Amino acid sequence: MPAPDEPALSLAEWLVLCLVSEQPRHGFALARLLGADGAIGRIWRVPKPVVYRAIQRHLGLVSRGRPERSSQGPARAPAGATRAGRALASAWLTRPASHARDVRSELLVKLALLDRSGRDPRPLLDAQRERLVPVASALRARLAHEVGFDRTVVLWRSESIVATLRFLDAMSAPDAADAGRTAG
Repeated sequence: MPAPDEPALSLAEWLVLCLVSEQPRHGFALARLLGADGAIGRIWRVPKPVVYRAIQRHLGLVSRGRPERSSQGPARAPAGATRAGRALASAWLTRPASHARDVRSELLVKLALLDRSGRDPRPLLDAQRERLVPVASALRARLAHEVGFDRTVVLWRSESIVATLRFLDAMSAPDAADAGRTAG
């Protein structure tokens, strides 16, 4: 769960904050990383105007550097994370997705960002598992009492969460972290 005083950021804004926490970047470089063919965009694509809007809506978390000349257009000012921005980004990366419907997008981008930084994903995987196990149990219990299309929806949700739990278990296996590093 986010802290009560934490700003409400969209997934796109969290991604921009995490990427400028890695190192200062120009909006164009961020847009490439978050574009359809980008390292993060292949998981969760963020349109270029949304990237620039996320940089501008910094809430004290992103600072702008000095404009630098560019051969590809006007001078560009790199965006970097403030100390508070880096701390929030770091905490967000280990916090599980709060709702099962957000796991696919949020968990995968967090795993990609953790991998980029060389951080151990197991705290996130364990926290996500802990968050989903009670949901899976509750859905299994509901399944016995549902009928019609309501049963279809509960079955879909249950199977999706069971598949996610299998994924989390596979990712948490002792050799999973090493295999992921050699495959990429």
